Amino acid sequence: MLAGNKVIITVALNGGMQQDRDGAVVPKQPREIGEAAARCHEAGAAMVHVHARGPDGKNSGDKAIYAEIIREIRARSPILIQTTNGIGVRRDPTTGSFIWPSDAERLGLLELEPRQDLFGIAGGSADFWNPEGGYPEETPYVNSPELLRRTIQAVYNMGSALEYEVVEASSLHRLVRYADDGLFDRHRKNMWLLHGGGFGATPAIARNVMFNIDEGLRLFPEAIVGVTATGRDMFRIVTLGLAMGCDLVRVGFEDSVHLPDGRVARDNTEMVSAARNIAALYGLKPASVDEARARFGI
Repeated sequence: MLAGNKVIITVALNGGMQQDRDGAVVPKQPREIGEAAARCHEAGAAMVHVHARGPDGKNSGDKAIYAEIIREIRARSPILIQTTNGIGVRRDPTTGSFIWPSDAERLGLLELEPRQDLFGIAGGSADFWNPEGGYPEETPYVNSPELLRRTIQAVYNMGSALEYEVVEASSLHRLVRYADDGLFDRHRKNMWLLHGGGFGATPAIARNVMFNIDEGLRLFPEAIVGVTATGRDMFRIVTLGLAMGCDLVRVGFEDSVHLPDGRVARDNTEMVSAARNIAALYGLKPASVDEARARFGI
């Protein structure tokens, strides 16, 4: 837990495939994303996680759009910015099947100008499935060892922090092996693990998330620990994480539009406010941007 009974609230504003639905309005264009980030900062979020969309509102890996998003956010608030590592998912116009981005496209986001504050990478490959986030078909999502290794090296060389999305506990043991190989120090203070459920075959059940959290801390005792989940399970797992003393919770329209009582939020700020209110039940307050920056060591 952060000093002073604080918790970092991060909001995944849009995702790559989420669309407006049931009254929820998903920010897609750079100015909309910048305005949404400022509202979420005012509501208590210290960090935003963003995907770029093209003019047609569909997922894009265009580095110029990402750069414009960063400029729009920074013009309005000091909130920390994390970009996705799963950029550019699109559909084949003939078959309708997903086309996943190449490693080269994904590594390109390590070279943005202006630069984002924080980075993320999945800790392993998975059969991805997230109907609540716009992915109704289960499909393999490859996170190659080379992509993971190159991302780790690049981000730590920049002096930034890297979020490892833990799709299952085996991802943690892969990271231990990389640490043992000398790629990074497993005791580094800003080792950052995001646990959750509902993504593909990873169940959003308490015992699974609790095991992953415990195993992560056993292997990486200094880690920053975060939780998230998809759909109507999001706030149930957020509550579990807060009860377990996690450092960070992630909410937002990328993975769900539903508030704890099942109502559909109209804006991401309602998701942030809900997380803040649950945290208050445990005597926790939202961490400021400066407090989050200090914990991330950036």
